[in-house]
Amino acid sequence: MGIGLGHKRHLGLMLLIVSSVIVLDQISKWSITSTMRLHESISVIHDLFNITYIRNSGAAFGILAGSHAGFRLVFFGLTSVLALALLGTIYVRLSPADWVGQVSVSAIFGGAVGNLIDRIRSGEVIDFLDFSLLGHHWPAFNVADAAITVGVAFLIMHFFRHKSEHQR
Repeated sequence: MGIGLGHKRHLGLMLLIVSSVIVLDQISKWSITSTMRLHESISVIHDLFNITYIRNSGAAFGILAGSHAGFRLVFFGLTSVLALALLGTIYVRLSPADWVGQVSVSAIFGGAVGNLIDRIRSGEVIDFLDFSLLGHHWPAFNVADAAITVGVAFLIMHFFRHKSEHQR
């Protein structure tokens, strides 16, 4: 199977989404770090949404934050490379007509690269989107995390829908 026009559009969509996520993620993090002090918080919607500048040396929800910096760098570096390879494999196996799958995997890929840039640059990820509701506080996150989460949610829904259509 040669590389035809369909594959070029296929890769073009991925590059557009991946680069957009990375640029939005890095610009938002640069904006936060250049205008706020670490742990400073700005209320946007009282008791619901704050912009709070924090740094997360661990994974999601601060997992592994207390481990040695060298271990975290190797661990997150290896897991990021493996995750990106897996996402690339999933992406190339998608049908060129599968726009939902392409967009979902591209969003996840872009988010993973955005956070990897932070880890390579400083050994930790910059988080700032800080939500709470009725006294329940969600850990702060960033644009890359949001792209990963939304991409995973859409990909799961898409695969379940696609599987149920094939079972009929």
